[in-house]
Amino acid sequence: MQTALIAAEIGGSITVWGMFAQATFTVKLVMIALIAASFWTWSIIVQKTIQYREAKREAAQFDRAFWSGEPLDGLYEQIGPEPSGAAQKIFAAGMTEWRRSHREDGGLIPGATARIDRSMDVAIAKEAERLQKGLPVLATTGSTAPFVGLFGTVFGIMNAFIEIAEQQNTNLAVVAPGIAEALLATGLGLMAAIPAVVFYNKLNADSDRILGGYEAFADEFATILSRQLDS
Repeated sequence: MQTALIAAEIGGSITVWGMFAQATFTVKLVMIALIAASFWTWSIIVQKTIQYREAKREAAQFDRAFWSGEPLDGLYEQIGPEPSGAAQKIFAAGMTEWRRSHREDGGLIPGATARIDRSMDVAIAKEAERLQKGLPVLATTGSTAPFVGLFGTVFGIMNAFIEIAEQQNTNLAVVAPGIAEALLATGLGLMAAIPAVVFYNKLNADSDRILGGYEAFADEFATILSRQLDS
């Protein structure tokens, strides 16, 4: 009842859209920026969740094939030198350098182990860049959105005080619009920041686990090739 009376007094509607429509131009820009950041954040979250799930599935599938006992040359012939999966790319990078390290007479070019390790490290670095693409956006949104919302809050409260000074009236109907738009800007800032921070931490941990699996596989594969070199 009291909300309806206030809305009638200020000649508007105390709804989210009503508060947005009555906000100053600067506060509207802040709100639009925060809404856009929120949509961008959720698009990254959904895309990364799908990407990481696919990466885990592909890594598990390749791990089963690698440890199935099939000869490595046969597995390499199956996937080819340019496979689509991340784990397969790391394996292909090592096997390609392994084959290049053999001379025509069957001997090995010196430094083969170091070159194989570097080849797989480069492949892992490329996958790390692909996995972590977009995560800085989440980190930036999580750290800056509350302050952007606070910027809108300051303007909203400042507008409320200006209205009080111009009308020389401290009636709630005069103060309410500025305070409402200020609180809306704060809420939008938090709405953008909280999911960004939560999912950044989760997705960053998932990325580290996936990359740790790639590095562990590369070490195991390098050990297998090293035994063949020593023999």
